[in-house]
Amino acid sequence: MPSSCPELAVATADVAAHSKPWRLPAAVGFPLLAAVLFAFFFAAAAPTPLFVVFQHAWGFSASMLTVAFAIYAIALLISLLVAGSLSDHIGRRPVVLAALVLQAVAMGLFVLAEDIAGLIVARIVQGVATGIASGALSAAVVEAAPASRKRLGAMITSVSPLAGLAVGALLTGMAVKFTAQPVMLVFGVLAVVFAVGAAVVLWMPETVTPRAGALASLVPRVSIPARARADFVRGLPVFIAVWALGGLYLSLAPSLMLHVFHIDNGVVNGLTVAVLSGFGALAPTLLGRFPAPRTVVFGAASIAVGLVLLLASLATKSLALFFVGTAIAGLGFGGAFSALVQTLAPLADSHERGELFAAIFVVCYLAFSLPAMLAGFLVKPLGLLNTVEGYAAVLLLIAAFGIWRQWAALRSNARRPVGQRVAPRAESIARAASAKPTPRSPAVT
Repeated sequence: MPSSCPELAVATADVAAHSKPWRLPAAVGFPLLAAVLFAFFFAAAAPTPLFVVFQHAWGFSASMLTVAFAIYAIALLISLLVAGSLSDHIGRRPVVLAALVLQAVAMGLFVLAEDIAGLIVARIVQGVATGIASGALSAAVVEAAPASRKRLGAMITSVSPLAGLAVGALLTGMAVKFTAQPVMLVFGVLAVVFAVGAAVVLWMPETVTPRAGALASLVPRVSIPARARADFVRGLPVFIAVWALGGLYLSLAPSLMLHVFHIDNGVVNGLTVAVLSGFGALAPTLLGRFPAPRTVVFGAASIAVGLVLLLASLATKSLALFFVGTAIAGLGFGGAFSALVQTLAPLADSHERGELFAAIFVVCYLAFSLPAMLAGFLVKPLGLLNTVEGYAAVLLLIAAFGIWRQWAALRSNARRPVGQRVAPRAESIARAASAKPTPRSPAVT
């Protein structure tokens, strides 16, 4: 017989309320998740100015340098293929927490490394951690954004990585130039940051409802929601051009400074990546008023112009021209990538978004790692300068193809009668979502 005692009902409700774990408010969780995403990419760029230091200390070849660079992206890619959609099933918080713990371990391994083998082990663990985090953390940032500003969440998922790369490379370069123990300083501080981040994530609100299929999701696969496939395929050449450009700078730019421009300076080494990624981080803000499809075209065109100036700087040994070309390419780097992410993210439902970001990062990190590794092995037979010039020339062709694909889609839409034109799908879906929130995946706290 049900109890009608009001005191018992009140006591039962009080126990239920106290059994619910306390979570950070959503207004706090959103910027903290964005900061964690920033920290992962800060750490990704941190080794770049140190590669030349490691090479001098341990005497390994340029090909091994690019292996140490690219092994990170390959480990990232494998873990992304395995765990890329896991957070769609068990939740974002446990996946991000595991990634942060692994990342803190990786930072400790950098401090302990004594040769190229130790460096490669640290890069592998770092790659696995970042791969586990990439899809889950990007999706969590989008979902934690205020309901009326989901586009801001999508923009941050593209800006935070670029800003992290810029700041990480620059501050590490400064540590190389101005401190006696840059490895201990940089990676010791990062180990603490990721350990604190893991503690904070314990109190983050969950943004998806756990569902069945977690074990099946560990079978490597790439899945793209049906609504996003056409835009994803059209954007492939641009994704490749953007991230292969990043791979070129993060793996070989410090060597260019030393062997082509005859500059051995940690700050300048850091600036090669910081200028590219810094202008990339500014691009979404500078170009945000333009429709995403036109921004993709502008970004790919900026990459092409920047590559032409890069080739000219290598021919003339002009450092100023090198950085001008890098800045222009950086605008395209960030503008094109951000516009593509903002186009694709709203085309996936919340239970599909982890897999979509996993597919995006699979393409990006293949482009980021494999060309750079191939270039590293070509340096010895062809020479550094010839290798970089060939790399840049191929990227120029890919960027041109990407421009043609995007421009053809714009022209096709423009030729239709006004009433039949297709509005940018990301914007129309985002407006619909903000007008009528979907109950498909309520937050779990």
